[in-house]
Amino acid sequence: MHLWTIILAAGQGTRLGNLPDKKQFLIWKNRPLFWHSVQAFARVPVVQGIVLVFSPSECQAREEEVTRLASLDTIAPELRMAPGGSTRQASSLSGLNALPRECSHVLIHDAARPFISPELISRIIDQLATGKKAVVPGLPLTDTVKRLRAGSLETLPREDLFAVQTPQGFCVQTIAEAHRLARTQGLAVTDDAALVEILGKTVTLAEGDEANIKMTRPSDLERLGSQGRPRARAVAGWGYDVHRFGRGRAMKLGGVPITNGPQIVAHSDGDVLLHAIIDALLGCLGRGDIGELFPDTDPRLEEANSAVLLAEVLEAARKTGLSLDHLDATVICQKPRLGPWKDQIRSNLTGLLDMPPNRINIKATTEEGLGFTGAEEGIKAVALMTAHLDEPEAGSSSSLE
Repeated sequence: MHLWTIILAAGQGTRLGNLPDKKQFLIWKNRPLFWHSVQAFARVPVVQGIVLVFSPSECQAREEEVTRLASLDTIAPELRMAPGGSTRQASSLSGLNALPRECSHVLIHDAARPFISPELISRIIDQLATGKKAVVPGLPLTDTVKRLRAGSLETLPREDLFAVQTPQGFCVQTIAEAHRLARTQGLAVTDDAALVEILGKTVTLAEGDEANIKMTRPSDLERLGSQGRPRARAVAGWGYDVHRFGRGRAMKLGGVPITNGPQIVAHSDGDVLLHAIIDALLGCLGRGDIGELFPDTDPRLEEANSAVLLAEVLEAARKTGLSLDHLDATVICQKPRLGPWKDQIRSNLTGLLDMPPNRINIKATTEEGLGFTGAEEGIKAVALMTAHLDEPEAGSSSSLE
């Protein structure tokens, strides 16, 4: 498979109202919107090159801009420019004509969808790799849909209807043949897949992405506000903590007091599970570890409540745009038996982390008498946190200090 992408950026964007520039050129995070699509496709290794289709009057200026941005962001795929036409269909054909001869497959994407993710792109490519000739992403409709005919409404079967997105993927030979048919018969359509349907070829549906919205209405501009791109970057953090048994603190796990559990030797309250979770959060942010942030040499942290420390880290993390997705944690000890406490611990973590219980998994295990936990000398916990990080706007900052 020799695959290229065409990004259509020649539209006028009139439905967005009075804007300082066409929507595909609005600046977000110091980059024009169309460039965010370029960056997403460039992160998919199989994409060999990208054709950018601009209005003919803008091609020269945009070519200089693309050269500058590609240098700043170190874009690996080859970049080409093509002049757009008076319709989306004409612009798409111009992009196809700019592809190299060896290109076997192409993805055609609207620059007005700047939130496209590499994961969605890969889903389309995976379908093409199985031999499919045309693949489009789509989402099932949630509203009842009606059609107006001769002044009367009729309800359409919702289960058969999908809202189609881009990128749409094609075998180059198939989409080129479809455009030739359209030119011969004078056909006009609103997306490339419709041409393939008229050609009589099968168009395969792939799962779409709710975040992959098209900038169409003025309210869509709110997506460019301080919250940034939804699910901009997936991150994960791993946490690990250990405490000895001995005279000290009453045992707590996940903020829950463990009745009749061994005492813990610790500077703070010794909640080994919350400490592992804090470390996992810091891992998501690339901000060191709990010992750096809350050192055990700090007298102010004597008997500190770990739930309060967690809340402090969460507050600072959320200011960076971090949104938690899933927690998987394991407590490792020979005693006490944690089966009776697991549901209560998960319930408490639901409140502390502001996550639904079905996204928090708590496990407990022993090491079958091996090591220091097997000798009943202590307890340890590990935690894996997955999240997504909406990168802050240029000039903004956050601190965990």
